[in-house]
Amino acid sequence: MTCAACANRIEKKLRKLDGVSATVNYATNRATITGIDDVTAAIAEVEKAGYGAHQRQGDDDVWSKRATEMHITSLRRRLITAAALAIPLMDITIVLALSPQWRFPGWEIVCLLLALPIVTWCAWPFHKATLRNLRHGSVSMDTLVSLGIVASFGWAVATLLFGLGQASDHGFWLGFGATPEGANSVYLDVAAGMTTFQLAGRYFEARSRRKASDVLGALHALAATEVRVIRDGVEEIVPVTALNVGDTFVVLPGETIATDGVVVGGSAAVDASMLTGEPVPVPVAAGSEVTGGTISTDARLEVSATAVGAHTQLSQMAALTEDAQARKSQVQRLVDRVITWFVPTIIALAVLTTVGWIIAGAPLQQAYGIGIAVLIIACPCALGLATPTALMVGIGRGASLGVLIKGHDALEASGQITTVVLDKTGTLTTGSMSVAEVVAVGIDEDRLVALAAAVERGSEHAIARAIERDAVERRLPRLDAEGFATLPGLGASASVDGAEVVIGNPQLFRERGIEAPAALVEAVGLARDRGDSVSLVSLDGVLVGSLALSDTIKPDAVQAIQALKAQGLRTVLLTGDSRQAGERIGAELGLDEVIAEVLPQEKAAVVEGLQAKGEFVAMVGDGINDSIALATADLGLGVVSGTDIALRAADIIIVRDDLIAIADAVGLSRKTLKTIKTNLIWAFAYNMAAVPIAAAGLLNPLIAAAAMSLSSVLVVQNSLRLQSYRSKRVAAPSRDEIHEDELLAA
Repeated sequence: MTCAACANRIEKKLRKLDGVSATVNYATNRATITGIDDVTAAIAEVEKAGYGAHQRQGDDDVWSKRATEMHITSLRRRLITAAALAIPLMDITIVLALSPQWRFPGWEIVCLLLALPIVTWCAWPFHKATLRNLRHGSVSMDTLVSLGIVASFGWAVATLLFGLGQASDHGFWLGFGATPEGANSVYLDVAAGMTTFQLAGRYFEARSRRKASDVLGALHALAATEVRVIRDGVEEIVPVTALNVGDTFVVLPGETIATDGVVVGGSAAVDASMLTGEPVPVPVAAGSEVTGGTISTDARLEVSATAVGAHTQLSQMAALTEDAQARKSQVQRLVDRVITWFVPTIIALAVLTTVGWIIAGAPLQQAYGIGIAVLIIACPCALGLATPTALMVGIGRGASLGVLIKGHDALEASGQITTVVLDKTGTLTTGSMSVAEVVAVGIDEDRLVALAAAVERGSEHAIARAIERDAVERRLPRLDAEGFATLPGLGASASVDGAEVVIGNPQLFRERGIEAPAALVEAVGLARDRGDSVSLVSLDGVLVGSLALSDTIKPDAVQAIQALKAQGLRTVLLTGDSRQAGERIGAELGLDEVIAEVLPQEKAAVVEGLQAKGEFVAMVGDGINDSIALATADLGLGVVSGTDIALRAADIIIVRDDLIAIADAVGLSRKTLKTIKTNLIWAFAYNMAAVPIAAAGLLNPLIAAAAMSLSSVLVVQNSLRLQSYRSKRVAAPSRDEIHEDELLAA
């Protein structure tokens, strides 16, 4: 394919097959087809349209890259040849045209011979595409270029053979004035210059597109090709495709982890920056999960594979990103329809312009030149590249930042968002409880925690795990418990060191008629005001203490909320917890509104309520109970640590374990959307302004060729600016800065 019109034609051919839906992406040179059983039928349709195709295989990325390099090399050779011949040709034609005394017999033939290789071999890619299109009764942007070259060269030959244009006495060149007779009779400089400019534009466009596609290729490049697998106690290097789930493989310092798995031996710091955008290496040890494509920086690891091939996180990220790049926006579909009619309209307009100028009394040569200028300037290449290149670069950059954008619809939604609704547990908080306060009455505080931990070792509740962790952090001796019994919904009991220990919520002790000392009543009240959960502990029927537990706020939550507010977004906390717990989190994070005590099935209704008030809502969540709300929101953002259902419902997936990625997702989406709009405005404005100027006879065909080529390059380069998008993460203050703040506060 050489332009967006080619992609449109192939897409139409494929959609004529019964039950088939197809999307052809000019930027990635790929077609995504659904509803077809026999791929040979699809390939046959593509060939009927005058193109070639094959079913994509696993090693096609390497093949495609090689083909792209060959194409760029071919364009470079043709460009160098054209420039080497066009420069002396244009010098000769200009000098001899303006200085009749230097002309020699047969000078026109010499110029013709210099131009011949340019308009034939150098311009062959344009002629080849045009001939193919004509065989299939269609036109493309190459048709305009080829016609312009042939028309210019043909006019020069006609001038030489039949003396056309010689009737005009003089021409007028800006900066020179009236020209001698015959100065305008040879149009070879236009044909040669246009070919050179078009090849230059096509060459730099191809290089820019390759650079844009490399953003996606970087994801594929992260995958390891070989792995050190341990089988029958022997370590051997095998292709990664030979790895099976359950196999144990070795990762040496500096090597890429071959696939997703669980560490079974060793400990190391793993660099996941290339996959998640997180710059700090993550420590892993036995039992830790690791992701394929990340790197063990400083030690040897033994890993048991849990997923291979297409089931790995890296493969799914790459597949999701490719799918997003293949999807089309409503604007792009409109552009595709415009391009379909644009080329034949411009050809007709060029003919009418030429005829109109002739009727108005202009010399044939002048009218012909104006028609050629219209033909050249109107090529809508920039229009066809405006959306897909920006989408490709933006989505690729998001993947490198740990943000997976599912498609253009997500970008369009991000531009309208006014409110961000955030789930609490697992999104703003870690989802794991921690002991926030211990109050002991008539007993040592450490002794209280040790007794509670001894009982809770028999429980699977999150509160039990938090109390156990607190005992470990305090380095308390492990006490043995006997006769463990669960009290469903209330607590648990056991015998520790010969004494009966009961731990549970206040309701349990009220039901047993056990009164709490004033100090514990006050502690329970304060904990509830803070939104903490409270567990009381009794020893042989007497209450001896309380433990307040809270959900831990993620360390980067405050910065993430500030980053969202800096983007002009309103933040809302949505939680099923008590109002006190919600208000505490909301106050600590500086949220604009807290909506608490919401049942899972009511979350979508809350989102709809905000939308009814005129808000455009983005919902951030990670659980099954968030999936309906994610789908209901104008923009759904799923955290990758969440459930598969939540991720399927989301428009954007946050891979990075970093809440600031939410602000990055919104910021990058908005910038990508802004880039697309800028590209389209430029492309439309260029064509709308250039065509009338050319038709008015104010544009030299040579300048028209240069301007058209430059417009396509500018659009692609503008899209590539998205690669420079930076995360909104702010570096932590240095020790000196912290010390300075303390001094100022003092």
